[in-house]
Formats: sequence, C-alpha cells, structure tokens
Amino acid sequence: MNAEIIAVGSELLLGQIVNTNTRFISTKLAEIGINVFYHTVVGDNRKRFIDAVKIAEARADLIIFTGGLGPTKDDLTKEALAEHLQMALVHDEEALLMIQDFFAKRGHGMTENNKKQALVLEGSHVLSNLHGMAPGMFLTLHRKNYLLLPGPPMEMEPMFVDYAIPLLSSDSTITSRVLRFYGIGEAELETRILDLLESQTDPTIAPLASDGEVTLRLTTKNPNVQFATKKLDEIEAKITDRVGDFLYGYDSTSLMEEVCKLLKKENLTISAAESFTGGLFQQELTAIPGVSAVFPGGIVSYSNLVKMQVLGVEAEIIRDHGVVSEECALSMARSVRQLFHTDIGVSFTGVAGPDELEGKSVGTVFIGFSFQDGRAFTQMLQLGLTRNSNRIRAVKQACSILLKKCIY
Repeated sequence: MNAEIIAVGSELLLGQIVNTNTRFISTKLAEIGINVFYHTVVGDNRKRFIDAVKIAEARADLIIFTGGLGPTKDDLTKEALAEHLQMALVHDEEALLMIQDFFAKRGHGMTENNKKQALVLEGSHVLSNLHGMAPGMFLTLHRKNYLLLPGPPMEMEPMFVDYAIPLLSSDSTITSRVLRFYGIGEAELETRILDLLESQTDPTIAPLASDGEVTLRLTTKNPNVQFATKKLDEIEAKITDRVGDFLYGYDSTSLMEEVCKLLKKENLTISAAESFTGGLFQQELTAIPGVSAVFPGGIVSYSNLVKMQVLGVEAEIIRDHGVVSEECALSMARSVRQLFHTDIGVSFTGVAGPDELEGKSVGTVFIGFSFQDGRAFTQMLQLGLTRNSNRIRAVKQACSILLKKCIY
C-alpha cells in the first residue's frame, strides 16, 4: 500500500504544537513496508478537510488521520469523514462505558459532549484507547483504507503500535540501517560516494545532515530478512571503505551514548567543568541510563568567581590569558578531574554570543582535556554565530575527541 497521513488541527498550522505524530507513523510504516508519499496538515474546517480527503483518495491506498476525535465542536474528523463517505456514526458501547467509568472514578459529572468521543463509523474496526477516551477506527471502503487515530501522542503511539500495525502488515518488509558520521560535512561525504548515490536502486541510500552530523539511511525491501541484511552489509562495506574513518555508530545512537559505552567498557570515569556550554555536556551525559557508573558529577562555572573559588583556576591565568583561552580550559579540566577524583576531566570555555568577549569573536571555543596519567591538551574551535548551535557542536566535538583520540 501507498499511504498519505493527514494531521488535523488548526493548532498545527498555527505552530502552537509540533506535528510529531506524522514522523512517528511514517517511521513505523517504513518498518512494515508501506510507502508514505504525502504528508498533509489541515485545519479544523469541514470543507477543507473533505477537500484534503478527496485529494488523498486520488493518490493513496491508505489514508491515516491523526487528531480531531475529541469532544469539542472543532473536533470534526469522524463527522466530516462520515459525511464524505455517506456513512452513519454510532456509539461504540465499550468506548462509552470506558468514558463513563473514567468520570465516575474521579467523582466528576460527565458532560453530554463527552459521549461524542464514543462515536465511530458504522461497520469499522474499533481500536481501543487504553490511554485516553476516543477510540480509533479502521475501515476499508471502495478499495481505500481509512485509519483514524487520536491526536495526543501518548494515546496515538500505543494505539498505532498495538492495534494498527497488525492490521496493516505488508507482504514485503523494509529493512533499514542508519550509519552515523561525525567530522565530515554532507557535501564532502556525498562527493566521496557520489557514484553509489547515482547508481542506487536497491538498497537505496538517503543522506541527512543535522547539527554537524551526517546520517545515511540504507533501505532495502525484501521479505527475506537474511537476504536483506546481506544486501545492506554489501553496500555498507562500499561506503565505509571510503568514509569509514568518520563512522561512529548505527541507527538511533548518539555520540554521547557511544562515549558512555566506551567509558564503561574501559572502566573509566569522567567529570566536566562547563562555562560557555552551561551544563549541556552534563545534561546530555546524565540523560543516558546507568551513567552514574562513569560520571560522579561536574560543575557549571559560568562566572569568573566560580572558576577561581570553586575550581581553583588561578587569578593570574584569567588576568594574563583571559577565560576564553587554552590556559583557562586546561586549568578547568585539571581542577575538575582532581576535585571529583575521575580518570578524565573535560572543560568548555568560549564565546557563545551574540557579542565578542576579550577581543575574541563569537564561536571561539576551547575544549580542555586532562587525564590521570598526566596527559592534557586542548582543542580550539571556530564555530558560527548561533549561540545554541555553538554549544551543541562543542559538546559533540568533545565527544568525538573522546571517542577517537583520548581513550584508546
């Protein structure tokens, strides 16, 4: 089947919420071999909704709706679709009982409009909502398949995984593998594998760049998983033969996750002193389960006073070299390592922007590294003009250095 996803809600068009549902559904459909060719967003308007459905019916076998199943007047998905398909809406007794029970347990009276959430297209396959009130629906009519899902992700995602996917299983399965690269730009990577991109048929190769990283999604469509895996292995070998030095991981991993794995493997601990990154390195690190085995703590030393009084950075270093300097970065890394008794200390100091500091331009960064065996060094970066992007890239660069140069 070829699918189109229609996300319903004026709040999506106004930018009040981010449309994460479409991304989630597309990812899951790719895993079961269903192609998604179009994404549509339509507001809470009956005519525009029906127009969007007509367009989708002309180009898709499966139309998936998210949102518009709630109790209010602007929740119009099933009413408008029923009008378009000339079908009746009936109350699903099981859903109605669940809604009544929900209000009874909380001691609240149920308003009449809440019964609307139990309405379903007559003859449809009803999908239970175990995390909310409005059930989903699946209907096949005139060779078209219609899937209606609630809008809140906490309701939609488990419903889609538990009930929709078994209904949509495909004869051919898509097998994908994501290769993750750091330290090489998208343009350079593409140049090195250009002939592979130009001649691709199956598997396909899809590049994507974000925040200093590049990913390649390798995809093949075959019901035989072993054969599909072999095809992915073959194309991966051709790619890594050319750009393998920049490959750091696969699929949904991150640079920080790979650093954490390596620290655990080598039985090493790390601490961090952050100025310009404001704790971002530690935030990313502590988001990983089990990180307490390698990370006892760190310091956000944003002011010069904290650098001197807590970390023990010498006043002479700040006076003679400034806080945005190799000398300050080394002192911070060494001090935090000693303070927390870790094998590695890492530090960040720089000019996040928007203004220059100590005569240094925005994006000037020093990352310091100190090791228990006596090794110590810094890396200077000259990044861009965007404050948050500079912080993100500095943290990623530190992770890349730890993976490639420091631990082995």
